[in-house]
Amino acid sequence: MNLYAKLLDREKQGKPLRVGLIGAGKFAAMYLAQVPRTPGVHLVAIADLSPANARANLERVGWSAESFARTSISDDWQKLVSNPEIDIVIEATGNPVAAVEHILAAFKHGKHVINVTVESDAFCGPVLAQKARAAGVVYSLAYGDQPAIICDLVDWARAAGFPVVAAGRGHKWLPHYAQSTPETVWGYYGLTPEQAKLGGLNPKMFNSFLDGSKPAIESSAVCNATGLTPAPNGLDFPSCSIENLPGLMKPKDEGGVLHHKGQVEVVSSLERDGTVIPYDIRFGVWVVFEGESEYIRRCFSEYGVKTDASGRYACMYKRWHLIGLEVGISVASVGLRGEATGCATGWRADAVATAKKDLKPGEILDGEGGYTVVGKLMPAQASLGQGCLPLGLAHGWKMLRPVGAGQPLKWSDVAFDANLPAVKLRREMEASASSGNDKSRYGQPRWAAG
Repeated sequence: MNLYAKLLDREKQGKPLRVGLIGAGKFAAMYLAQVPRTPGVHLVAIADLSPANARANLERVGWSAESFARTSISDDWQKLVSNPEIDIVIEATGNPVAAVEHILAAFKHGKHVINVTVESDAFCGPVLAQKARAAGVVYSLAYGDQPAIICDLVDWARAAGFPVVAAGRGHKWLPHYAQSTPETVWGYYGLTPEQAKLGGLNPKMFNSFLDGSKPAIESSAVCNATGLTPAPNGLDFPSCSIENLPGLMKPKDEGGVLHHKGQVEVVSSLERDGTVIPYDIRFGVWVVFEGESEYIRRCFSEYGVKTDASGRYACMYKRWHLIGLEVGISVASVGLRGEATGCATGWRADAVATAKKDLKPGEILDGEGGYTVVGKLMPAQASLGQGCLPLGLAHGWKMLRPVGAGQPLKWSDVAFDANLPAVKLRREMEASASSGNDKSRYGQPRWAAG
């Protein structure tokens, strides 16, 4: 609760947190809008494949000539991660394969990393966290994105002494969205293709949210960071208002929809007939926790806490999240306290590439939000046992055998590049989990699959 005071102190001392940013797209632009307004932080350098586009984004968010003069801009990410004047690297490329290479290089040069590219965390976050510990640096999810804010709510509940029953985010969801493609996405969003084009909106990116891929990715990161686990069949997307969260997010044998306590779930802002739910949490996050004694439940009642009918289950939530505008919380936490705002502690869940249609040999996978695959949340043990292909790596590779619509893809179904650092790291994690080598020197799981 004193991050701002600590930042002011750094500003007064002339010892700002020194930050480097890789990738200056939409998410990063939101953070860049806040940097000049945040004391005690110096953005030393930006690396982007298109420095001209990066400069255009900076102008668009209102950077002054003075701000431009203090920050170097280039296309050389290797120079950025090796710069001795940088302490914290923010990885915001959105390219999970490239992100792994950037993150590992940052660790090698002794840099803390805030990983915005959650797709990479979803398929190898546990081993990235272990590599960071070995390098003596901090690896963190990005505050402002939903996984880190969910982690924050879970931590709040547990630190206050409440058992967490379930946690997750909201989403606009109907079952047929799982088959949506970049051609159908705007109709589901209520936009015309012309309106989307005028707004500069990326149909593939927006479709990755709509079709359930991004919720699967983010839920995987949450499970691996908090110890929550998915239901055996993954996300169910039950329709739910904020008012109904405590009554719905409890075990089935108590009148709810959960497979078990300690579950991650995503709730829909639409009824199954498409009706919009009043007071939804489409853009927010939530946690449901338990009052274990009569006294605690009476306190819930006395202070107007929303509970289920029994008074036992209660919820806390944030109805909105501000994406990149909030990344400064991670920068401050990592730089001032040495604490991550969400970091994997074990391998418990996986976002698996699932065929969006019948796939034939020779077809090229186009990754999340595209025409070929959609993400499905699975328990890590199930994914490992079936040899499943993570969604974050299902891009640009050729199919070797047919896979029916709705079926998970396996490593053996595709011709993959085994030499990519991202692939090597994922396979290392799988091999360690398979061998049972999941204990760190602290006696805690490194990446236990289960």
